[in-house]
Amino acid sequence: MGADEAPNDFAGLGLDPRLLEAVAELGFTEPTDVQAGTIPPLLKGRHVVGQARTGSGKTAAFGLALLDRLKDGGANRALVLAPTRELAVQVAQALRSFATKLDGVRIATIYGGADYRPQLKALADGPTVVVGTPGRVIDMLDRGALDLSAVEVMVLDEADEMLRMGFIDDVEKLIAATPDNRQVVLFSATMPPRIRAVADTYLTDPVAVAIERHGISVDHIAQRFMIVPQRFKPDALVRVLRAIARGTTLVFARTRAACAELSDRLVKDGFEVDALHGDLNQAARDRVMKGMRAQRLRIVIATDIAARGLDVEHIEHVVNYDLPDDLASYVHRIGRTGRAGREGMAISLVTPRERRRIRELERRIRQRIEEMPAPTDLEIAGVEQDALVESVTDTTPEDRKAAQRLLASALEQSGLSAEDLAAGALYALAEERGISLHEPDDGPPAWARRPTPKRDVPRGQRDPNEVELRFPVGFRKGVRPGDLVGLLANEAQIPGPSIGRIDIQPFESFVALPREMAEHVLEVLPRAAVRGIDVPITLARNDRRPPPDRPSRPLRKPKGKFPKGGHRPKGPRREGPPGERPAKKPFKKPFKKKSPGGFKKKRRD
Repeated sequence: MGADEAPNDFAGLGLDPRLLEAVAELGFTEPTDVQAGTIPPLLKGRHVVGQARTGSGKTAAFGLALLDRLKDGGANRALVLAPTRELAVQVAQALRSFATKLDGVRIATIYGGADYRPQLKALADGPTVVVGTPGRVIDMLDRGALDLSAVEVMVLDEADEMLRMGFIDDVEKLIAATPDNRQVVLFSATMPPRIRAVADTYLTDPVAVAIERHGISVDHIAQRFMIVPQRFKPDALVRVLRAIARGTTLVFARTRAACAELSDRLVKDGFEVDALHGDLNQAARDRVMKGMRAQRLRIVIATDIAARGLDVEHIEHVVNYDLPDDLASYVHRIGRTGRAGREGMAISLVTPRERRRIRELERRIRQRIEEMPAPTDLEIAGVEQDALVESVTDTTPEDRKAAQRLLASALEQSGLSAEDLAAGALYALAEERGISLHEPDDGPPAWARRPTPKRDVPRGQRDPNEVELRFPVGFRKGVRPGDLVGLLANEAQIPGPSIGRIDIQPFESFVALPREMAEHVLEVLPRAAVRGIDVPITLARNDRRPPPDRPSRPLRKPKGKFPKGGHRPKGPRREGPPGERPAKKPFKKPFKKKSPGGFKKKRRD
């Protein structure tokens, strides 16, 4: 169905009235593009390949059509595969909400990391729809607890993610275990060659529905990036979170270990935070999800895999602590915010070397990603103070009336004026929350200051304001000038033109810098990793004599014949007729070094 022919309400899709009633109760009024393009061919029994971004409504697209076909109930008539536990649970919950008016339709969810007993019991009851992850579904199939011989509809949700996670062989095994005449629905944000091969092999004359073909629609999300040296990322994250007044924030880290480390760091700084990664058991994951949905948990640190299928409408900010490896992951991450028509913001912490990756992302998504400075102490204090005042004034009349009795007693006992007493109470509350009421300096943190290049003297002349930094590691450990230049430029934001003479010795190295820049390096980078070795950085001694500036040594000319006008043999040129040329010097046998014991003794027979 073309875009011009798409119905503007669910009634025009041809769904069962009971499903339309459930959809109306859920507040759905108009079908999305993917729903309008997918449901009609699915109701006709056609195979469908759908390409749509996360949050486009694809769960309702295949879910409503699937339930319309299975509205009379039955056992094991449909199988839905999802890459992660979270997505499987989310899909099952959506199907149950659509099937509230359908008697006899039961949905079972099976996934790894959970107790087998309730899942075995659910399968024994003969569910109409089984939703699960590939690994656990195969496990149940091998145990004989699941029979796929009656499957009429099979759905592959987020097939590209199942490929990325290494499940594609399991997926093909499960497809082969279903009848040949079953209907297959495949949804994928991207279409890599392996997924295209699966579609060509197992789908018969499929209808292709491509909504936002490139899978990229982030125009409604404000995107920012901040240049941060790697070692200062924890401090930058704390500043960003303190500058965000309220709302739920999702922080993406690359690994499980990084999730745990960041969670511990933020808890020490007074944040209410939890982690969501693959090492958590199902009970812990459910606790985190419930806390987010109930808005009791403000900050969650997650990995990409753990956040697959995470659908929380009120997430206002996404922070990329580490940039993802590919465009699809970036779009998936920032797509967690700005849902259900809300505005959202995505902030990426980028090392200086990763700036080019931001430019590549801009080109791919065709949207500008603005650079933002690190929040200053003054900006953070203003945000926190505003939130403090709002929390004090946002009280009910009953609460204020209850506090007035205590206020009257405090005024009588202290002898202070009401204004002084209120100020003291506000100050005590600020101290309890760790909010400073003193006006801090309005300047960026030390690591975010970018010194401007200063070179008042021509290159080749000694600057009297120049000092040397000492690194206690040299060429015996493989240190090269590029290692030191890259370290200072990327970790301390030192401009390349300001870096002077570099002297690399066997066991130590020296870099010349203007004094103010050297002091900046010592402030933000007291230690650094050079060629994988963690070393302290100090000022060199004043009495150290730098090496003289030597002219560069000419390149050694290779041996062999040269064209006319090229290399000439060494030594004086012999001129004149051959008979009058000076004789060559006599050949001298090279001196042979004697053995340490002196002259070689004659062998005695």
